[in-house]
Amino acid sequence: MENLRKEALEPNPIREKLKELIQQTLQEALEAELEEFLGYSKYERTKKDNYRNGYTTKTVKTDVGEIEIDTPRDRNGEFKPKILPKRQTMIDDLENKIVALYAKGMSTRDIQELLSDMYGMDISTSLISKITDRLLPKIEEWLSRTLDKIYAVIYIDGIVYKVKQEGKVVQKVVNVVIGINTEGKKELLGFWISETESASFWLKVLNDIKSRGVEDVLIFSVDGLSGISKAIHNVYPKADIQKCIVHQVRNSLKYVPWKDRKQVAKDLKEVYQAPTVELARVKLEEFKEKWSEKYPHIAISWETNWDELMTYFDYPEEIRKLLYTTNIIESVNSKLRKATEGKKVFPSDESLLKSLYMVAVELEKKWEKRPITDWGIIYGQLTLKFEGRI
Repeated sequence: MENLRKEALEPNPIREKLKELIQQTLQEALEAELEEFLGYSKYERTKKDNYRNGYTTKTVKTDVGEIEIDTPRDRNGEFKPKILPKRQTMIDDLENKIVALYAKGMSTRDIQELLSDMYGMDISTSLISKITDRLLPKIEEWLSRTLDKIYAVIYIDGIVYKVKQEGKVVQKVVNVVIGINTEGKKELLGFWISETESASFWLKVLNDIKSRGVEDVLIFSVDGLSGISKAIHNVYPKADIQKCIVHQVRNSLKYVPWKDRKQVAKDLKEVYQAPTVELARVKLEEFKEKWSEKYPHIAISWETNWDELMTYFDYPEEIRKLLYTTNIIESVNSKLRKATEGKKVFPSDESLLKSLYMVAVELEKKWEKRPITDWGIIYGQLTLKFEGRI
């Protein structure tokens, strides 16, 4: 707040425009309030006992500087404005309202139209964008903040967005990294944007995480991301890797015709829901005998990734649930998509990050309240499985 007030003293055309808009909006709103209170318009003649009786000028402080407001009065002194009460000398500024609307997934054009319809304000989309750019230093600080030394599980998944780059619209992947700390609470560790995924890219991501203080990770739960296993082994050689079963099943069914899909899914379920890894292997052999002639790619994929798909058999049931399901990732991705669904193409990486960051802030508030279910039991099992590391 102190920094904002210092900035407000410095000449700034954007701030001056905002001050004008805030002043205009408040003035018009106060006039409308008095009109409703008296029951007749400003220039309408009336025989009522109470009527307009000039103005009282007061100075109001906002985060963009001080503004003067002329509060209309009535003859009987009965008018008590609600939008700006008599003794109130500070208000929330327009910037925060615009940022809040942006955080709800509204585009700069949507915000422009809303302010125009509701308040008669003529604000350009470029000005709105500049206002939301005030988030960028906060995002940079959040993306470089210090993390915990140890995480029980780190999940990594990606969402595809369209972003403008050098005059063209390209597809980019936002890699979402979520951690479960030793208190059993979820954390969004950050977003990494990429056009392609490779071992070198994942090495950079993991080294970023390590440089922010993460010394050890017990388990990584990941999709079949290109080069990620190699990168994990390089940066966190002691970590276990669990490749996501749900993603593996989806990829397996991708090229299976609808008439066979239900049965193939059922047979795969017998593999990954087997009570032991030995029986899971038997079920995979049965699957190969039944389906390899029609869909050879499925069994080949499962065999190639077998060790990292079956990691969860090394753990008790409660820990398996953390790795086997993708509820945590899917829930986060759902909220990110909801916040960005109105934006088909983002003008820049920064614009995309601004939207995602606001979702992250809301999630952190929610997650701080309580740990995941059965954390006490899970923590005890982790201390036995990873003795000396947690």
